[in-house]
Amino acid sequence: MKYCIVFCIVCLCRLDSMFAQTLDIASTREKFSKIEFLYDTLSGIGYEKGCTRRDPSDVIKVGGTCYVYYTKIYGRSPGYWGTVWYATSNDDGYHWKEQGEILGVGKKDMFDAQATFTPNIFCSEGIYYLYYTGVKPTPGNAKGEFENNSTTDVTAIGVAMSASPNGPFKRVSEEPILTVSIEPEKFDSYRVDDAALLYRDGLYWLYHKGRSRVHDKEGPVHTQMGVAHSSSPKGPFIKYSKPVLPQSHEVMIWQEGSGIGALSSLSGTLEYAPDGIDFTSKPLLVKLKSFPKAPGAYRADLTSPSRIGVGLSWGISMVMNNDECYLIRYKTHTR
Repeated sequence: MKYCIVFCIVCLCRLDSMFAQTLDIASTREKFSKIEFLYDTLSGIGYEKGCTRRDPSDVIKVGGTCYVYYTKIYGRSPGYWGTVWYATSNDDGYHWKEQGEILGVGKKDMFDAQATFTPNIFCSEGIYYLYYTGVKPTPGNAKGEFENNSTTDVTAIGVAMSASPNGPFKRVSEEPILTVSIEPEKFDSYRVDDAALLYRDGLYWLYHKGRSRVHDKEGPVHTQMGVAHSSSPKGPFIKYSKPVLPQSHEVMIWQEGSGIGALSSLSGTLEYAPDGIDFTSKPLLVKLKSFPKAPGAYRADLTSPSRIGVGLSWGISMVMNNDECYLIRYKTHTR
């Protein structure tokens, strides 16, 4: 009899958990369905003739100062020729002062010898960690140049650290902390890129986008989001066994209630995972009329891990404009 009682208690607990998750998903869907994005121009890192600023990080606030990190290039649009720069704001992102390059390219023959781009930022125990994507010149290219092909120009994610958000940032290692999968059929066998960080359940979560070699030049439209975990912000990071969100060419996640919200950029939808992983068994598919491109979000939890579930309020995104991409400010509005 006691085994029957224990079994019944376990079943009831599981049913309670499932019911709570269902309510959580339903309430989040209702909230997300009322969200729209509004846009403001900004100064300091907006449009500049002949210059691309793109792929902004999430925004952190230290004291009264906001920080954003981004890719900057002159005369080109793709980040594969860029380096990481940063800017500061004292009025929540309307006016910025560009402070300069914060992370240049790596040493010759290293994974980031060609470019550093798509940065993100995280603070743990007073140390700031700058995550970034790196790529090196095309292997075997006779001139040592970067071809931007769809087979051998693989990317990897590295991290640098500093005691200050202003740097200087020193690479934790000359080797990356996350690399592409060896198996060609894996979703991230050609690209791992665009890190977004989170601290949850005693682990550091590194969300990233991935592209597969099997899709060749059609890869961008098949981009998916994956996640890796580590007990340290410096890694090593262990990948989750499969992608967690399809149609995610850019990665933006944030803490939403007790779960994780995400913007799926290719489908133009807002999504939610109560456990931070399962975005797909009960997808929200909240369709957006307009959504920020390559966005970063203002996230208080990136500097104060105890700040959980605060939701999405504002951030920085980009405007595609040929070789003169630029940054704008967005904010959420509830209809």
